[in-house]
Amino acid sequence: MARPETAIPSSVADSMRGELPSVAERTVEEIIVEVPSYADAFAGDMGRVIRGAVEVALGGFLELATAIGGADAGTPIRSALEGAYELGRGEARSGRSMDALLAAYRVGARVSWRHMSASAVRAGLTAEQLARFAELVFAYIDQLSGASVAGHSDELATTGRVRQRYLERLAHHLLAGAPLTDLLAAAERADWTPPRTLTAVVLPEARVRGVLVSLDNRTLRSSEDVPALEPASELVVLLVPDAGGRSRPALLRSLDGRDAVVGPARPWAEVHRSYARVRRALEMGLTAEGSEPLDTDRRLADLVLRADGDALADLRARALAPLEDLSAGAREKLVDTLRAWLLHHGRREQVAAELFVHPQTVRYRMGQLRELYGARLEDPRTVLELTIALGVAAS
Repeated sequence: MARPETAIPSSVADSMRGELPSVAERTVEEIIVEVPSYADAFAGDMGRVIRGAVEVALGGFLELATAIGGADAGTPIRSALEGAYELGRGEARSGRSMDALLAAYRVGARVSWRHMSASAVRAGLTAEQLARFAELVFAYIDQLSGASVAGHSDELATTGRVRQRYLERLAHHLLAGAPLTDLLAAAERADWTPPRTLTAVVLPEARVRGVLVSLDNRTLRSSEDVPALEPASELVVLLVPDAGGRSRPALLRSLDGRDAVVGPARPWAEVHRSYARVRRALEMGLTAEGSEPLDTDRRLADLVLRADGDALADLRARALAPLEDLSAGAREKLVDTLRAWLLHHGRREQVAAELFVHPQTVRYRMGQLRELYGARLEDPRTVLELTIALGVAAS
């Protein structure tokens, strides 16, 4: 098949190919001026590598433009595209966006066109061939840009998945109470800067997405193989940085309506203690009022008193033993009176107000209780046991 008239003649391409090193040098110089963020990147050995890459890209273009069967911008040279793809990946690994690289491509296209077109005119290229040449230059740059964007996206996706796995592994180590040396190593692998404290939060997986937008971006999450949580529960553990003290109210507000349980803030390497408290609250079936999250800091008495259910039941039975021979109605009234008397430190008017009875009724009932308990109502240990037993019964 004859070469199309608009293809660049081999003689012209050979002449232009001899100028590629100088064109590549000028292209790099212009990029440094117009894209300052690349000034340091082009220094030393890396600069020589990039200059070589520019020269390879330009050579690839000339090979395309003189291809047998006609130049087709839709089938760019593979080696040049692979190089562009790797440049995009390198930008992602360096933590840069694609803005600088795409700007460099635009500068490179302009500078290359200026110098290479001048060489083409000197070599006798016709106006029609020159127009085709311009079309190929910019189509080729588009192909290279697309390859770099693909490389950048692929690298981000890959590194993002890897880092996410590292973060999940770190969360698992934290919840399991791993040694500090292991935690520090895991944090370094995950590129995660430890905060001063972490707070464990457990909530349904379906409610997580709406919460994360208002939390510190260092928040860790774990939903797989979480210690002491059933996989079928579909609960997620979040470890929220520096959400203690004056920051806690903001955390609680962000969790309103999320069915969350919130542990205490603990030093970051001891967050397993915060999670253990959340777990105990879940096991005990504690619930919050309304849409508020269950704040374990406000339920410390419940957590302490219910730590040993059998012991509590025994204590309650012993403390209320003097009332066991009464009828159910009489027993209930005296228990309510005794509870109010203990909570209000014997202030008769306050006890009567809470029970909605006359103060004389309180006096009468307390007389009955003194007959049943005798001097034990003055004994500090008995008062403590009754307070614990009746305080829990009230909740």
